[in-house]
Amino acid sequence: MKMFVFLAALAFVFGGSRAVFTDSCLDCICETASGCNPNAGCVWGGSSYSCGPYQITEPFWIDCGRPGAGWVPCTTDMDCAERCVRAYMRRYGTYCTGGREPNCEDYARIHAGGPNGCTCPCTNDYWAKARRCCGGQWGCD
Repeated sequence: MKMFVFLAALAFVFGGSRAVFTDSCLDCICETASGCNPNAGCVWGGSSYSCGPYQITEPFWIDCGRPGAGWVPCTTDMDCAERCVRAYMRRYGTYCTGGREPNCEDYARIHAGGPNGCTCPCTNDYWAKARRCCGGQWGCD
């Protein structure tokens, strides 16, 4: 029993975010990124290219665990791109919030601004667009 408690504690500490990243939040991130266009290609964003319906950058893809057959092939395959976004949010969801359970605002802002995106004013506009998709502040949680 002690071993089970110890392993559960390790999983909690090192397992990343335990919060639920809802399908509706994921859908609104996709909608905000590209209109959820499955044929969205790669676009220069000022400092890097972002690709696919979620507009995933290569560093984002690396941080999500490098799924699929490569950065561009993964970003343009909806299933692979969704796995990547979910893995990224598991990794960084509570990193940005200081351990607080993240909500859709946090996830959207992390998607737009990286691991510290939920605290960066640079992601406010992205969240405003995602929030409209969600139907209000808590519509996607």
